[in-house]
Amino acid sequence: MYDFIENEVLPKVGVDSDSYWSGFEKVIKEFTPRNKALLETRDKIQAQIDEWHLQHPAKDGEIDYPAYKTFLQEIGYLLPEGDDFTVSTENVDDEIAHIAGPQLVVPVRNARYALNATNARWGSLYDALYGTDVISSDNGQEAGGSYNPTRGAAVVAYAKAFLDEHFTLASGSYNDVTSFKVIDGKLEVVQGDSSTELKDTAKFVGYVGEADSPSGILLKNNGLHAEIQIDSNHPVGKDDPANIKDVLLESAMTAIQDCEDSVAAVDAEEKVEVYRNWLGLMNGDLQETFEKVAKPVLANKTQIVNIIHLMAVS
Repeated sequence: MYDFIENEVLPKVGVDSDSYWSGFEKVIKEFTPRNKALLETRDKIQAQIDEWHLQHPAKDGEIDYPAYKTFLQEIGYLLPEGDDFTVSTENVDDEIAHIAGPQLVVPVRNARYALNATNARWGSLYDALYGTDVISSDNGQEAGGSYNPTRGAAVVAYAKAFLDEHFTLASGSYNDVTSFKVIDGKLEVVQGDSSTELKDTAKFVGYVGEADSPSGILLKNNGLHAEIQIDSNHPVGKDDPANIKDVLLESAMTAIQDCEDSVAAVDAEEKVEVYRNWLGLMNGDLQETFEKVAKPVLANKTQIVNIIHLMAVS
């Protein structure tokens, strides 16, 4: 633990060794006596509860609940009900307070799981459709060992129907789109010789790249974002009329990185594994290698979707 803090943590957080260990010593001196007293109180109360149960065994599977409650109040385990009060919060992230979306829980000690959960904030709609039974395997659409163009076409059709439903155009369909432009902060959707816009223009919130030829269009619906990714050189994008290579969806809004202190991370070595992975997540340099079809694969580092141009939305 000492080596981890000295050699890995302090150099990255900008705290010098003497200041850290001096502050750590003050915390230990201040709270150790208090923690010791609390543990002694807990042991005393537990011993009293154990003795009560020995002296008052259950009858027909039931104990004397009124007597038990009185006893717990007498030993200070239950306190008198206080006056009514209110609790309020502030500075809570929108992802927790306002946006409805999935939450993942993973053991942070497992680097691959931690990375997957962190990167699950954004997910490929194309990949999700192609690899699951949302797309039928009938009519030549089966998912085999190699890419199936027929299944790929079904994925694209499904994704564009999704866009039509949730980011409806003022006229036409995403099947008719040939390009996108941003003019004076507004999204122009080109359909051959004509153009249109979103039916609800407020759903356009930003873009990546150049305004007259963006590589990404950021949309927002019910607090959740979707990014239309555009790349004419991509194997998928080059065959699409609008060069759309994928649609990224904001997916798992939050992730609990569980330290599992009392389950899987007990001794110092195990706790260092937990802290090292967390440090990597915070610094954006955590990575993990795993085997896939007998070949080593480098798991993605922590990914951040960068939207360069954000539109002002009233």
